[in-house]
Amino acid sequence: MTDKIIKPSSLISRRSTLKVIGAAAGTGLISTTAPGFVRYSQAQTSEPIKLGLELHRTGIGASYGRWYERVANAAVKIINDEGGINGRPVQLIVEDDGTDPKRGAEVIEKFATQHKVDLVFGTLFSNVVVGAAPRAGELKMPYLVVSEGTHVSSGSLNRYCFQPGITDVRSQVTAMAPWMTKNLGKKVTMMFPDYAFGYDHRDNLPPAIKAQGGEVIEMIAVPPTETSFTRYLPRIPADTDVLYHVMVGPSVLTFVTELGEFYGSQHPAIFGFIDSIEAVDLKTPQLDFLEGTYFWEGNPRYAQKDQSQWDKIYRAAVGVDDNGASIHDPKDISTYAHMFGVWETLFVIKEAMQKAGYQGPQDKAKFIEALESLEKFDEGRDHPQGDKIFNGKNHQAYGHQNISKVESGRLNVVHRTAIEDGGPQSPADYTKMAL
Repeated sequence: MTDKIIKPSSLISRRSTLKVIGAAAGTGLISTTAPGFVRYSQAQTSEPIKLGLELHRTGIGASYGRWYERVANAAVKIINDEGGINGRPVQLIVEDDGTDPKRGAEVIEKFATQHKVDLVFGTLFSNVVVGAAPRAGELKMPYLVVSEGTHVSSGSLNRYCFQPGITDVRSQVTAMAPWMTKNLGKKVTMMFPDYAFGYDHRDNLPPAIKAQGGEVIEMIAVPPTETSFTRYLPRIPADTDVLYHVMVGPSVLTFVTELGEFYGSQHPAIFGFIDSIEAVDLKTPQLDFLEGTYFWEGNPRYAQKDQSQWDKIYRAAVGVDDNGASIHDPKDISTYAHMFGVWETLFVIKEAMQKAGYQGPQDKAKFIEALESLEKFDEGRDHPQGDKIFNGKNHQAYGHQNISKVESGRLNVVHRTAIEDGGPQSPADYTKMAL
């Protein structure tokens, strides 16, 4: 594997540092929750805090990995420009897991034994999280994922695993089911990837739809590495009111294209998770079929009419324009609906380490306990997607969801859920596990 080490800006002169602080303050970049700027020299040690970023640089999650890395770099730069964490600079160390569960566990091992990082964060694909989490627990390595899977909140992992920067599938589908059944129909057919993330949808959407008086009448599992979907489409029942799809991987454009060819202009209402078109340009001709259909978005790809100042600051920092593309290349579409979770997770790490007075690996238990004691994250520069509550017992954050409609080749938010719409939280309690 290839290591990428981003060195902290510890050699910045006092004059240039003050310029950075002034500029950040002028744009609202200085955190409102962090204590005053602390020079690295005030820390007990000038050694960097090492954060391991487990990244999908290759494999079916590569499009996400590319943007997760850019977001992590941008957030770490701000943290270091503001004095690091507890007066120590942050060093980001990257390892590629190939979007592979076995390699995921190997990466955790490498981070712990070779790089000797303070924690690991950033994993997206659920099968990789599930494959790597047990090793993180064995090595007592804090493991903060950006995955959406319900594996964290369900209590099926261990005390070292957290998901503080993005919501989970169960709360997402529970929050959106009332809108779907009221506005689109009550007979739902699901198409989902045949692995852990897809199973979260399979297991949580049917009861959420049933609670609204509806029914999931067919569930179609598709291998995440599938390259053609025509043999699955005839399984969609003719009396389907709503086709619910969540696809992943490099063939998502093929999926949507073949879906359009199968149905033509006569099709049921369609509600998809943005995963089906993440990093895909909506202006692609084959996607005309999606006009008028709906998507879940964690964070809206397109800047909305009521765009917050925090979203403006975040977009500028990570290099994304108002259409969700790279400011350097309009064809390089971001994974905007998910990648905010990396940004927010890094600022949660900073907050918990400050609360714990973290100075090194000997303080990992203090870090875990400090993270578990957090209760909410206010919308702001550090949390641009919106305010959230955090359940320190099941290690999961809960926030708002967005339902967007494809209109004239862009996504416009038509409904934003309340946090409480996600339903009751899992009663799992990791704090009962030993550290």
